Amino acid sequence: MSGHSKWATIKHRKGAADKRRGKLFARLIRQVEVAARAGGGDLDGNPTLRTMYQKARDASVPLDTIERAIKRGTGELEGVAYEPFTYEGYAPAGVALYVEVLTDNRNRTSSEVRSLFRAHGGSLAEPGAVAWQFRRGGVITVSRAVDEEELMMATLDAGAEDIVDEGDTWRVTCAPTDLPALSAALEAAAIAVENAESTMLATQAVPVTSIEQARSVLRLVGELDDHDDVQGVHANFDIPDEILQDLAASV
Repeated sequence: MSGHSKWATIKHRKGAADKRRGKLFARLIRQVEVAARAGGGDLDGNPTLRTMYQKARDASVPLDTIERAIKRGTGELEGVAYEPFTYEGYAPAGVALYVEVLTDNRNRTSSEVRSLFRAHGGSLAEPGAVAWQFRRGGVITVSRAVDEEELMMATLDAGAEDIVDEGDTWRVTCAPTDLPALSAALEAAAIAVENAESTMLATQAVPVTSIEQARSVLRLVGELDDHDDVQGVHANFDIPDEILQDLAASV
């Protein structure tokens, strides 16, 4: 079980999603705008925009808000030019962090991210230092109430690579290019998808076995994730369930 995804699930279950709704909307709108700027505003001719558009709709971002973001991206409305880039570094206990950013001021963001690493016992690394410990993959979350055999029948011929029991949910992984087909296969089988996204998956895990180290790692991950310019924080920690549950009680 991935400790990182388990922690994300626990935070979601404890109502953090409501608190972070505005943050999620801002991220999705920014991603829509960047996709439109890079490949045009036609959903049929811009697969990246189509994916971002669907993610925004799935998150209940208002349609007019999405359309304005597309127009800012294509230049029909005045907007800000966002630059995508990544940071790589380490949290306490040697946990690798891969941070994805969209910003209109790279110098400001770099300074702020560097300060967060330093303030929470982490350190930035050179590009490529930790990227090799992650791979891009598709992840779909399905309720644990779904029968495992039913889930396997619906997904294995649609590109599923693995199905993992994460307590309250199943986590189905696939190649990022297979994500639309896998989502469609689940929909055809009348299996509800709780979440579907292309993300960075850790290829190896770093065990974090003390509650003090776990608290330090998660504090840094949380602070980075809360930064307005950060689009995603990916980590390879593996924290035992009992420690995660203890920490979740204080979230």
